[in-house]
Amino acid sequence: MENRDYKHVIQDISQVYIGGKLTYNEMIDEDDVPYKLKTIFLHYMMNEVDGDTILENHIFFMKKSGTAYSTYKKLKTKFVLNVFYEDGHGKGKPGYKIREMEIDELLDDAYIMANMNTTFLTEVRISKLRMMSIAV
Repeated sequence: MENRDYKHVIQDISQVYIGGKLTYNEMIDEDDVPYKLKTIFLHYMMNEVDGDTILENHIFFMKKSGTAYSTYKKLKTKFVLNVFYEDGHGKGKPGYKIREMEIDELLDDAYIMANMNTTFLTEVRISKLRMMSIAV
């Protein structure tokens, strides 16, 4: 049985929620991903990375000079992460905290970049209105 943890696509009126463990090919094949978003992925993201790249891996190793970075920035994409902290619960006990960040915050956060092996991208949130502002 295939592990489907963090491999989801959900939409509401204003946003598309994408699981952080999906590959770009899986997103392209997913029926619930809007056509415009598939086109954006094909045109801007997949010219930098292979289609089998997991979204989480692409984000953690992204360079600010690429088109994928500028596209995520223009979309004002929100990245929801589970970040491990030694004092995660504020009571001296280790644990995970949920953080929601935009691409600049994420790439500039030295703690997250240094601890990416204990940080998990759980979801990406893309505004449908922002998505319509990108020309492809």
